[in-house]
Amino acid sequence: MDGKDNGRRALSKTSSIAADRSKNKDVKKTVDRGQQTSNYKSNIRDFRMHYEGSVSSNSVEDIRAKAARSTNEMEQHLDFDDLLPEIGEFGCFQKVLFVLMIPFCYISAFVYLSQIFMTLPPDKYYCFVNELSLIASEEERKQLSIPKEADGSYSRCQMYDVNYTAVFKSKNRSELINSSLPLIPCREGYVFDRNEPFRTATMEFGWVCANDRYATYAQVIFFLGSVAGCLAYGHFADHCGRVAALVSSCSLAFFGSIFTSMATDFVSFVIIRLIVGASFDTCFTMIYILVLEYVGPTYRTFVGNMSLAMFYSPFTMLIPWMALLLRTWGNFALFGSIPIAFALCAYCYLPESARWLVSVGKIDNAIDILKNVAARNKRTVSKSYWKKFYENCELFYKEEFEGRSFTVFSIFKRRRLARYMVLMVFIWMTMSLIYDGHVRAASVLDKENVVVVFTIACATELPGDLLVIVTLDRFGRRWCAFTFTTLSGVFSLLAANLKNPTHTLVAALAGRFFANVCYNIGLQWAAEVLPTVVRAQGVAFIHTMGFVAMLLSPPVIYLSNVSLSLMLNTLGLLGILGGILSLFLPETLHQDLPQTLSDGDDFGKDQRMWHQPCCGPGARRTQRFKRNWHEGSSLRTLSRDEFRSKKMHRVAVVRPHASSFITRMPSLVSQGTEVLERIEKYTPHDGLKRNKK
Repeated sequence: MDGKDNGRRALSKTSSIAADRSKNKDVKKTVDRGQQTSNYKSNIRDFRMHYEGSVSSNSVEDIRAKAARSTNEMEQHLDFDDLLPEIGEFGCFQKVLFVLMIPFCYISAFVYLSQIFMTLPPDKYYCFVNELSLIASEEERKQLSIPKEADGSYSRCQMYDVNYTAVFKSKNRSELINSSLPLIPCREGYVFDRNEPFRTATMEFGWVCANDRYATYAQVIFFLGSVAGCLAYGHFADHCGRVAALVSSCSLAFFGSIFTSMATDFVSFVIIRLIVGASFDTCFTMIYILVLEYVGPTYRTFVGNMSLAMFYSPFTMLIPWMALLLRTWGNFALFGSIPIAFALCAYCYLPESARWLVSVGKIDNAIDILKNVAARNKRTVSKSYWKKFYENCELFYKEEFEGRSFTVFSIFKRRRLARYMVLMVFIWMTMSLIYDGHVRAASVLDKENVVVVFTIACATELPGDLLVIVTLDRFGRRWCAFTFTTLSGVFSLLAANLKNPTHTLVAALAGRFFANVCYNIGLQWAAEVLPTVVRAQGVAFIHTMGFVAMLLSPPVIYLSNVSLSLMLNTLGLLGILGGILSLFLPETLHQDLPQTLSDGDDFGKDQRMWHQPCCGPGARRTQRFKRNWHEGSSLRTLSRDEFRSKKMHRVAVVRPHASSFITRMPSLVSQGTEVLERIEKYTPHDGLKRNKK
């Protein structure tokens, strides 16, 4: 009540000032931005008070009747976000779901990082010569068969071209040591350091020297599977459900990891990893979406970021030590897959997405699940409330198939929106490449302490997630993306040009930290810039293009074989480029998110280049309406086209910018609604004309 009284006093003060300035002008009333749907009656009452002195009583009564019908119609419609506060936004049910994300965070970390450790290149090795294998002294074998490099170390990829049978049978082998002998590449494999703590597939299959590109090929093929899986599972989830897609993808990860341990050559290895790659992303994003659908809007930012900080980040730090403990890549693939079996039982303990059930017409099943949520959270919801929600679900299901069809190609029909889309694709591809590049770079920054360096690099995920929570809603998406992406590039360039290895390592890890932050910002920003009607498809397209960019990450890391500085300079330049491009996208913090393609094409026109949401408006004065919370039905599924109901769009309270109620009304009800159509046909002058008649 205190907030309402303060708002009314502020309105009275504003009105008196406006009256003093011009007595001939109508009195303007400011609508409190903190009010939501419950204040529509007070908005309409203000409208009646505004016109009672200037129009006839018949006109006022007509307006009253129309406004009452509009209010009643708006209050009859409920969507999912209206229901969540009634059944519990973050009660016992949601907390259990939050904890159940743990095994899926492990699966995501294992599938992603196991590929890196299985193909780690060894640091110390030399050519194997079968004829000299019976010589006990390793140093003598090297002297007889391996030439030395300029720095005095033994060559890893070359051997002398001599008759080693004769060398072995010689009574005085020391006389045969000759550094001027002709050289040839290794012919019979390689001898790896016995003290190597983890035997990789690269070592077992000999993917070194002339064959070192095979490890890179394996990484690229893994991401080809990720691209295919991202596209396929999007359609699969829409037709078969979220839980079915989740279990199916985890099954691929489980059986693929088991069969990986049985691979005997390059071809069998990459085919199996292609299948495992198809499960990557889906095995986590489906549970991520599912949990967020049942969590109230107030807690979604917390749950979304803390699940990564509390569960995913620790598992990424655990993976290197698992590899070290299991000793070989085969054991790592086999035993590391055991926890994935827990996910195969997801049908027994995970609820299906209620939003998806509504979208396919299974409304009774959705209501049963939601009633179970209310019971677990010890909430009581009246039968009339359930009935209203059921009726709205039926309306949603009907109009889901009657609405216009939009595709991702609809975005490119509007010039400004198409420019935003192209920018978002390039920015997200850049961020994805930077992030994945820094993840993999940890394996080549210090080859003697790979596990320790990799663990420290993964530990930067936790503060990165927390930094996003602190800064994103304070400084905005655009400047955060620009700052953190640019800083990642700057530290990468700094690391590339430092001479001290320790300083290089510290600077590269700083670049990794900022890469974590900008990666977390990117996809959320894209979802806010795109209009509602194409948001799901647009985000899916951008996400897929991010995997396409990750195909280039292994070749970038391969540059470290030529020069570590070349690899870091490449990542640094990409960071600078991505940061600069971020400035050309509009800010979405405190902005009214676009709903239609026309909204998307107009979005950002009122923003200056140096717009800063934390330091004043920073934008040109316009007559555009300012809504203070999200408009659009939350009944829709997150991977389908946006819901386009005429009645069920959320209503938004606005700050008026014009003196006429009729010009303000398009912001009080959603565009294209029946309520708006009736109101737009009526003006105050219509009442005066009828009275004269």
